[in-house]
Amino acid sequence: MRRIYESSALQRDDDDQFTPRERETEPQSLRSIDSTGLSRRLVPAWLSHRAISVDVSTPRSTYPVDTAVPFRVTMRNAMPFPITITTRSPIPWHWTVDGLTDAAEISLHDPPAEPQGFRFDRGERKRFTKRWHQRFRVADDEWEAAEPGTHTIGAGLNVADAAKKGLYDETTITIEADDA
Repeated sequence: MRRIYESSALQRDDDDQFTPRERETEPQSLRSIDSTGLSRRLVPAWLSHRAISVDVSTPRSTYPVDTAVPFRVTMRNAMPFPITITTRSPIPWHWTVDGLTDAAEISLHDPPAEPQGFRFDRGERKRFTKRWHQRFRVADDEWEAAEPGTHTIGAGLNVADAAKKGLYDETTITIEADDA
C-alpha cells in the first residue's frame, strides 16, 4: 500500500469528489469514559434502583416430586445510559427458596463485606438460569427433600432492603405428590 502512495499512482484532485485527498490532521483516538464512576457520581441511588427491574420466572407452575425446577432470573436496565448498583459484597445477586438463600439452612458463602458495583449497560438485559432440585441443604453434606405443596422462589440484587427498592422478585410453584 505504501508503494501506491509514494509512486503518485493515485491522482489527488480537489475538484473531483471521488479522488482521495491528503489528510491535514491525524485522527485523534476517542477517549474512553468510565461509565461506572460517572453513574455513581451523577445518577442518584433512588434513580438507579428504579432503573433496574428483576423478574423471576419458571416454565410451569406445578412440578412432580423429585423433578428439578428450572427458573430464570432476568435483570434489565430501562435507562438509555449505564447504571451501576452498589452491592454489599462481591456476590452481586442471590436466589432463595422459601426465604432460604440458595435453598440452604446453613451459610454457604462468607463473602467479605466489601461494596462492589454491578454494572448494567444502557438497555442491557442480564439473564441467569438456575435449577432447584427440590432439596434443602441442612448441613455441609446433608440434604432434605422439599415437602409437596407451595414453595416460593425468589431472586434479588445483593443490596439492603432489595424488596422495598424493587430489586427483588419472586414466583410461586407447587410440588404435587404422586397419588399412586
